[in-house]
Amino acid sequence: MSGRGGSGRGGGGRGGGGRRDMPRNQQISRALSRLLRHSAQQEGLTLGKGGYVSVQDVLNTRPLKSIKATFSDIKEVVAENDKQRFSLIPVSSSSSLDDASTTPTPIPEIESDHPSDYLIRANQGHSIKVDTDGLLKPITRDLDNIPAVCVHGTDERAWDAILRAGGLNRMTRNHIHFASGLPAGFKSVVVAADGKGEEDGEVAPPVISGMRKSSTVLVYVDIERAIDEGIKFFVSENGVILSEGDEGGFVPTKLFKRVERRTRGGGVLMVDGKVPEGTVVDVEAWKKDIQESSGGRRGGRGGGRGGRGGGRGGRGGKARVNDDSGDLLAGV
Repeated sequence: MSGRGGSGRGGGGRGGGGRRDMPRNQQISRALSRLLRHSAQQEGLTLGKGGYVSVQDVLNTRPLKSIKATFSDIKEVVAENDKQRFSLIPVSSSSSLDDASTTPTPIPEIESDHPSDYLIRANQGHSIKVDTDGLLKPITRDLDNIPAVCVHGTDERAWDAILRAGGLNRMTRNHIHFASGLPAGFKSVVVAADGKGEEDGEVAPPVISGMRKSSTVLVYVDIERAIDEGIKFFVSENGVILSEGDEGGFVPTKLFKRVERRTRGGGVLMVDGKVPEGTVVDVEAWKKDIQESSGGRRGGRGGGRGGRGGGRGGRGGKARVNDDSGDLLAGV
């Protein structure tokens, strides 16, 4: 949970920067993320199977018109996005979505170059209702696709909120986000017999999506145990592990295999679901804090998000137990 206690969504940007200060590709990527993950219905769009919608319809929406986006712009953003947040397919390929195991090829070559002949989607991160058939693949023992690593990135401020809530929560999003490894440059920590942990000196195989590179606290989840306890997990086309959590939307702390701190000398904060001594779980108080911190601040999904996020805007508010899965602007 990177904290969502910023100053709101209708501001001029994140932490003070305006949209006009961004590179054009970033403007378009953010507009697409906001539209396809959160505000499609508000803009009159209906997401079809697998979360896809006509590119022509997307270009006709107010947010894309306001920045004069073109089909060429969208193709460039999809192709060059380092986290593979979007998929673009010909309309003729949509029949393959009936098979959840089929992964459409990004931007296939077809004769037409008209936007009405293509569909686009966000690969994960939705807060609006979307048909997950063809969008997400279940992770199950039967499919033998349970990843060896399932880790959630957060920060120190939000870690306190996670403990207080008793686990990670999907909040207003459809899923909590996890990665199957660490971003490039992150070092793993091996838990020693005394539980204190020690660096193994090896750089973990990098992942492209599922965690912010700014994460300072790493929550490793025992995904096999979680699945055995009935919590469902999925994987998106760009490799992000997603979970709806339990009936309350939580992946509880008892399923935390290990929690590591990357800053202040590193170390292990928690092992085998044993919360730190003195931790008080108070979900009702946490819910009240969430309501207070979000009350009256939504104000529409304007051109920016103010100071939302752990330390991004720096304008107050309480950390929220959501973290990267609450990052509208594609932190994952």
